[in-house]
Amino acid sequence: MDLSILVRKAKDITLRALTWLCAALTFSLLVFLVGYVLAKGVPYLKPSLFALKYTTENVSLFPALATTVETVALSLLIAVPLGVFAAIYLVEYARRGNRLVSCVRMTAETLSGIPSIVYGLFGSLFFSIWLGWGLSLLAGACTLSIMILPLVMRTTEESLKSVPDSFREGAYGLGAGRLRVVFRIALPAASPGILAGVILSIGRIVGETAALIYTLGNTPIMTQGLFSSGRTLSLHLYALSSEGLHTGEAYATAVVLLAAVVGVNALSARLARGLSRDKLSN
Repeated sequence: MDLSILVRKAKDITLRALTWLCAALTFSLLVFLVGYVLAKGVPYLKPSLFALKYTTENVSLFPALATTVETVALSLLIAVPLGVFAAIYLVEYARRGNRLVSCVRMTAETLSGIPSIVYGLFGSLFFSIWLGWGLSLLAGACTLSIMILPLVMRTTEESLKSVPDSFREGAYGLGAGRLRVVFRIALPAASPGILAGVILSIGRIVGETAALIYTLGNTPIMTQGLFSSGRTLSLHLYALSSEGLHTGEAYATAVVLLAAVVGVNALSARLARGLSRDKLSN
């Protein structure tokens, strides 16, 4: 047999083995982390941990859970429309080769790499101090919306680019206007990719702590409005672990946080499959 063929087969076998090894290590690490958190936190899951009111005795996570839901909803309400419509302009309306488009894309990529603590300092200076919102739910949500805006915009842009031009050309040939083509052809076809970007954004919001310390605050009570302080689950977990007095409850909070993230991902994946089936049926 030719020596070059033997070398090629040896390389293929080596690369395949390395691929399986890396996949096994990654999966093993994930199973270990999840199992460790569950083993440490499940024994401390008790009804008092879900009491409506936080006290130093029960260290309830329910106010933090409610604040997390409010923060996610408000951040997505601000960032998703801005990101989607910005991507629509870049893909469907802006001329190709436009310098403005290149500038916007470079800015979005730059914003994606900025550390979250920098976003927190900006949000503290601009929203909390300059606008006078203080440590509030609105200041934290606006800061997080700026953080996830590049992610939503880029994923939407790539999803719209993946829609075949033949879809648009066929609609134009039937006499449809550009606005109708965008909202009846392009966006429904790109909806699974857009939803994936929203899922990633939710994961970043739920796990964020540094930016929210300077904007949302760390008050362990239920928020009373847009301009009241509170804490999310990640901040609640950070506070309990840093105090060192309720380590078991901190692990229990991690279990709830993990279950929430898994539940959101499962629900979003089911929605994406439903959208794909509807798109194929249509």
